Amino acid sequence: MSQAFAHEEVVVRRGIRSGLPLIIAVHSRALGPAVGGCRLRRYDTWQDGLADALRLSEAMTFKAAVAGLDFGGGKTVIALGKETELTAQLREAALEDLGELIASLGGSYRTGPDIGTGPQDMVVLKRFSPYAYCAPEEHGGTGDSGGPTATGVLAALRAGARHVFGDASCAGRTVVVSGFGSVGGGIAAGLAAEGARVVVSDVEPSRKDAALARGYGWVEPDQALSAPADIFVPAAVGGVLGEATVPRLAARLVVGPANNQLTDESVADGLAGQGVVWIPDYVAGAGGILYALSRESEGYGHEAAHKRVEGIGDTVSRLLDLARSSGVTPLRAAQQIAGTRLASTAR
Repeated sequence: MSQAFAHEEVVVRRGIRSGLPLIIAVHSRALGPAVGGCRLRRYDTWQDGLADALRLSEAMTFKAAVAGLDFGGGKTVIALGKETELTAQLREAALEDLGELIASLGGSYRTGPDIGTGPQDMVVLKRFSPYAYCAPEEHGGTGDSGGPTATGVLAALRAGARHVFGDASCAGRTVVVSGFGSVGGGIAAGLAAEGARVVVSDVEPSRKDAALARGYGWVEPDQALSAPADIFVPAAVGGVLGEATVPRLAARLVVGPANNQLTDESVADGLAGQGVVWIPDYVAGAGGILYALSRESEGYGHEAAHKRVEGIGDTVSRLLDLARSSGVTPLRAAQQIAGTRLASTAR
């Protein structure tokens, strides 16, 4: 992404209760308070967690800008060491440490669940600050964001299919969904309901039986990219598309919610050169945050917020039309849309 927008603020603290490194990276508040999920995961070093937060917070700036949200981009990382035992007590302590840190920022940074955290963790954060989204409904939140995220990806996927294949319907098309968790599972179910032939993959072998029971095909993770398919959906970890892996890709359309799918921005050019249309992950995966913020910050009802998530399809169509007319990649088109919006705030 462009380096025109340097990070506004990066806070690194050692939790006084947990002793764990806590990182909040705020990339931009140009459009409004920074928002980004709370990631709790293992890293070789805390500096790797910092790099993750910096990268993901920048993506959040672009995600919010392209989605039309009046929010900036941020990210939280709670960095576990390789050998750290994450007990219930340590988890609670780390979340309490983080809650105090978020509260100290006075609403200028807001968070929600990400890898390693969920709605119940937001309940702990809300003891300290109201700016924790997607807590369970009984605690005033909108709950798990997986459903809206899947809805947004499906809308993006239909728009991409119309652009690539001339028909938004996925009936009869083969789609490989890499990552069969809550979001990947929702995407697979939606595609199957439309008549697509769904093949799934996951690093957790126990999910194979569940996939087969639903009538899906199964492919091992190391074969997912090269499996014969019309569409590939990255719905697990990032970094799956790089110079070494793109030549193996069989699909003509790639669209999914996994963050940071490209190992480097230059990979977008490689995909285009190979005749593959890649929808930027921060565009396709915006449904969860779009729904939560619409409901919890902007006062939308469920139906209105759901319709806004479905609007991701219109955003993707506009993005792809711009890419085609300008002769640029979809990534560059998305950056242009976001950059125009961000520049409009400059004084």
